[in-house]
Amino acid sequence: MAAARTLRVLPGFHLTLGYTLAYLSLLVLIPLAAVFIKSASLTFDEFWEVVTAPRVVASYRLSFGLSLVAAAINAVFGLMLAWALVRYSFPARRFVDALVDLPFALPTAVAGIALTALYAKNGWLGQYLAAFGIEVAFKPLGVLVALVFIGSPFVVRTVQPILEDLDTELEEAAACLGAHRWQTFRHVILPILLPALLTGFALAFARAVGEYGSVIFIAGNIPMVSEITPLMIITKLEQYDYAGATAIAVVMLLVSFALLLVINGLQAWTAKRTGRSR
Repeated sequence: MAAARTLRVLPGFHLTLGYTLAYLSLLVLIPLAAVFIKSASLTFDEFWEVVTAPRVVASYRLSFGLSLVAAAINAVFGLMLAWALVRYSFPARRFVDALVDLPFALPTAVAGIALTALYAKNGWLGQYLAAFGIEVAFKPLGVLVALVFIGSPFVVRTVQPILEDLDTELEEAAACLGAHRWQTFRHVILPILLPALLTGFALAFARAVGEYGSVIFIAGNIPMVSEITPLMIITKLEQYDYAGATAIAVVMLLVSFALLLVINGLQAWTAKRTGRSR
């Protein structure tokens, strides 16, 4: 047992652990602690006044609400895109597969300018949407479009490997037992994909909450209408109100952490339930 226990420990474990803790402290823990310490310079009443200002609360609703909606949209259509890339062969399939990663490589400011030019009232698509009374650019809908764009690769790249490893014999067995396609997908395929789908949803949500570059151009930044929370933080910094900026950042951090904790808990519960059902 001692030999087996020794084999489980990597060579240089203590050095590796020390390096890992130092690395995480410098990049994650110390900056986050600095945010909390700086916001602590405010009294509770001052802190509450900053984080509950009507303009700031409106930015919370916009950022977190649209981030959840964008992540949900990406979960649905990202699954469909991953399914098409894995299960079907079609012309330019490799090109489409490479195109999925474009939001990763494209600078966010470039994405924002491109989306604004595309969906503005005189843009290629915006001029046709405006004829039906649909305004995208400089509206909350434009923020949603930008968040869907930057979060789409996360779901596709999370679900795609699971689909590739999924044995088609499971579907054939379900079909032999009389299940039609929707029943096969709902009772056989979806439970296997659900943990990965929730992971992609969480990643897309986390990416959308902190997005700034691509949103700032298409949002219009109208107070109480299309201002995102990261913009409120930048505004406070430009006014040299560092304590106010960190106070808003603390609220954003706590809410994001709570939502991600719930999503990860749901993911773990789903994975455990799926493993038990197997």
